[in-house]
Amino acid sequence: MIDDVDYQLLAAVQQGLPIVARPYLQIAEQLGLDEQQVIERLARLKNQALIKRWCVVVKHRPLGYRANAMIVIGVPMALIDSIAAKIIQHSFVNLCYQRPQQGERWPYNLYCMIHGKDRDIVLQQWAELQQACELSQYRSEILFSRRCFKQRGAIYQPKS
Repeated sequence: MIDDVDYQLLAAVQQGLPIVARPYLQIAEQLGLDEQQVIERLARLKNQALIKRWCVVVKHRPLGYRANAMIVIGVPMALIDSIAAKIIQHSFVNLCYQRPQQGERWPYNLYCMIHGKDRDIVLQQWAELQQACELSQYRSEILFSRRCFKQRGAIYQPKS
């Protein structure tokens, strides 16, 4: 299952990989392992679902993307997968996922995130998405972020 070295490895990667040519080698050196052992252990932890996903978190604001909007849409459950598949084909959509509806209080079950350099660009992209994916027939809202929170993955306490 999981041993002390795995816990040390998880602690080493949870803050993000070092930005070097061979990040797994640098982590391996810190833990007294070789690079291949680090790669294999991470793959095993992912295969065991102890690591849910492995991804890059892009800090969009320093790149000039100042407007983000969460688009929430209420679509029939029978169509949610096909509509989501169309939405994610658009390069300006960063996330697309499903959440349960909360009755009339919150009738939305499909969410997608758009980042743009300014609000007008995001609104244009939303209009393009509505037309291309035939979304205007469904109830929706565009929710612009008011502030930026720290972006990072989950942090877990190391095994004591």
